[in-house]
Amino acid sequence: MLDYRFIWQSFNALHAANTTQHVLQKCYEKAAVPDAEKKSYENSYPFIYYLEHGQNYYQLSQNAPLSIKPVLLFYGMVQLLKACLLTVDPQYPESTSVLAHGVSTRKRKKQSYEFFHDEVKVQKNGLFSHFSERMFHVKQMEGEKFTMEQLFKRIPELQNLFSLHFQQHCYFETPVIDGKMLVIPTDALDSYHMTSRRFLDFIAHTLPFSTSQSNEETNRENRNPISLKINTTNFPLPLASSPLLYHLYENNYYLPKERELLTFFPEIMTHYLLLYNLSMISRYETEWWSELLHSYSSNDYPFIRQFLAVSADKVPFLLYLFLKEKIDGV
Repeated sequence: MLDYRFIWQSFNALHAANTTQHVLQKCYEKAAVPDAEKKSYENSYPFIYYLEHGQNYYQLSQNAPLSIKPVLLFYGMVQLLKACLLTVDPQYPESTSVLAHGVSTRKRKKQSYEFFHDEVKVQKNGLFSHFSERMFHVKQMEGEKFTMEQLFKRIPELQNLFSLHFQQHCYFETPVIDGKMLVIPTDALDSYHMTSRRFLDFIAHTLPFSTSQSNEETNRENRNPISLKINTTNFPLPLASSPLLYHLYENNYYLPKERELLTFFPEIMTHYLLLYNLSMISRYETEWWSELLHSYSSNDYPFIRQFLAVSADKVPFLLYLFLKEKIDGV
């Protein structure tokens, strides 16, 4: 497994036009793109520039005041996403419709506003829908709304804050052993109100990779954990393991206890929505943002601060995994 602490060294290795042109050409040929060689030459330098520009944003964010970190992290992520898109969409940006952010926020209420209850809405066109579909095959999200609380619960590194501030334990630990075996505690059966047979059927249709049961049928009486063999050896864990959530600092996986979170929603999409909203607040809601950062009057502050620290480490790590999958496939 790659070490997130040295991920920029991995990105830097791609700052060579000959290498990036070769990688892009193989990606395009694999996807049967016409004029693959020509397009790969055209995109090799933009690919490097996107990576370099993204890294500059992230490096600036390390020493920047917390008040402007969301803006730097959001636009750093956008640049890395554009580089990733060039591996799957040689025409990017084919039209101006994909240049918009693709997300909107509701009009902010000045009185008793709480970030946890704020929400974002997915628009028909824009970068969010485009990368969700081209990179992760997630389609038809127009009009869907997500609260900040829902999104925070998809970030397992925030579990300590949910426990401290709300006495909530949001996840089941579900270790993946040697990339071959997924272990789920039987407590999940109680939480989801399912029999073992119903749960196995449900999880088979929920996980984005094929599994098969490797032990005898589990029930509430014997309390043996459910062991599922992962049948796909080359599945890109942890990039698109959703609804399994990957904890970057523990190198472990968790399953949300809330059943409505058991959907395929890659974590990159979660970070994009949260960073978008925080960057908009940072730029246009200066009064509320400044009061949050200096008054410590709500639970929003520790969640936002810790999320930004996690995102600065995790987004480059996950997006490099996306590129590594393309490189390894060459």
